[in-house]
Amino acid sequence: MSEVQITRESAFELLKRYTKSESLIKHALAVEAVMKHFARLFGFSEDEVMKWGIIGLLHDIDYEMYPQQHCKKVREILMNYGYPEEYIRAIESHGYNIVNDVKPIHKMEKVLYTVDELTGLITAVAILRPSRSLFYLEVSSVKKKWKQKSFANGINRQVIEDGAQMLQMDLDYIIEQTIVGMQSVAEEIGLKGNI
Repeated sequence: MSEVQITRESAFELLKRYTKSESLIKHALAVEAVMKHFARLFGFSEDEVMKWGIIGLLHDIDYEMYPQQHCKKVREILMNYGYPEEYIRAIESHGYNIVNDVKPIHKMEKVLYTVDELTGLITAVAILRPSRSLFYLEVSSVKKKWKQKSFANGINRQVIEDGAQMLQMDLDYIIEQTIVGMQSVAEEIGLKGNI
């Protein structure tokens, strides 16, 4: 199939075709927002920012329907809709050393690899706060919960650390900027709280 015009609207429709879970859709929106935020931080054009966002939005498209083939089934799904290799490979690479051996190479892939788990941890921390809000959430609060291995123990902290090393960026800065990125969709992901 030839490549199609990829829009945010068509990507979101595709996500909803394969993902029914409200929490997974909120996670996709969080990762999309953070990907766009980092693309802007790195000075990319708005077209590139949109691409980073769509990759973030679709990164778990095969997770709900094909949990045993996560980061593998995505290739077939996205090829059927005319998505280019760059998108497919970027999404596959967030499963590196977890479910596959597709190593993140490009900056976009490294950011996705790093922030996927991190958005989950930040969400878990924000939900516990009395305000249930991402606003005024400090890096120190996230780091405190980070050290509690029993807290959100399904979140692979090693992946986040490995991603930060790949990016050659300070972990605290990545946490801070991930929070900022998530704040832009706080209402949509239910973490605006009662500020």
